[in-house]
Amino acid sequence: MKGFKVAGRYAQSLLELAEERNSTDAVLKDMEYLISATNESRDFHVFLNSPIINSTKKNSILDKVFENFQELSMSFIHLITKNRREMLLPLIAEEYSAKVNEMRGIVPVSITSATALDAKVKADILAKLEKGIDGTIELNEKVDAELIGGFVVRMGDTRIDASVSNQLKELKQRLTR
Repeated sequence: MKGFKVAGRYAQSLLELAEERNSTDAVLKDMEYLISATNESRDFHVFLNSPIINSTKKNSILDKVFENFQELSMSFIHLITKNRREMLLPLIAEEYSAKVNEMRGIVPVSITSATALDAKVKADILAKLEKGIDGTIELNEKVDAELIGGFVVRMGDTRIDASVSNQLKELKQRLTR
């Protein structure tokens, strides 16, 4: 939990600096690339978390990996690495992205369904969600056959589980009490 607070503070500082320098979008692009690099490569994740590799060596490697990053992004990454917080870089990048979305009024929504949703069902779900939020919905759809039927909606800390698998699990719990 402490890591999330620290990551949020670092992300806020980076956002303020990026806004001052009118490079919010460029830094956002860099942070999204950092997130994807971490998610796609377990080795990169292990590298960031390694206490054996000193910060100078890590910065040298990060300079080569992220050679196309903005100067602000690289300076920030160097500062984080110098302070021995490089293991928080993926969290900071995610927080930065979330803060930019929040600033722009974009609400990320994830819908996971057992099968691909048809346009009418998707529109109905989105219409109901839009009533309860201020801003624009950014939709991320996933298909998970393990849900058996129905869907799960995630929006921030809110989770709406209307899946058959969840209903079966709840029924099993009630019957085994």
